[in-house]
Amino acid sequence: MEKQLIIAGFGGQGVLLMGQLLAYSGMLSGREVTWMPAYGPEMRGGSANCSVVISDRPVGSPKVEEPDTVIAMNRPSMELFEKTLVPGGILLYNSSLIDVKPSRTDIKAYPVPVNDIANDLGNTRVANMVMLGAYIGVEPLFDVDTLVEALRHKLGPAKEKLIPLNRTAIEKGIETVKG
Repeated sequence: MEKQLIIAGFGGQGVLLMGQLLAYSGMLSGREVTWMPAYGPEMRGGSANCSVVISDRPVGSPKVEEPDTVIAMNRPSMELFEKTLVPGGILLYNSSLIDVKPSRTDIKAYPVPVNDIANDLGNTRVANMVMLGAYIGVEPLFDVDTLVEALRHKLGPAKEKLIPLNRTAIEKGIETVKG
């Protein structure tokens, strides 16, 4: 098993954190992983993306050129990376911000209204966790507990109070794709 992902959006949408959490969850699950960020010099609002590889065998390269999954948090990211997906690949896209449908018919596309769901939860900053939940709902590489443990590790003890809301956001994302 090897999964190759590209996660992309604007800086400030938690794109790099999503990649880190997937990579760390992969490590907690005993898999080989790589995470490679790419972003512009802007603190917020510039483009950001990362490549993640999760595998049962050593990873040859962290560079992902033909992903089997693209997670697009904004329209420019979907337009840029949709074309790189392998046929039959998975596209999860933020339908709260992306007002067009994917152009390809040879992929599995999942519109996920992550900003709307995060708003309903009372905190727009968990939109990325909603999308992570949607991803593991479609591609169950590990369970919610593993993802939450990775988040706990990343946030540290000082932000432990944020775990319940983030867990709920992940669960809402799973529900969205399980429908």
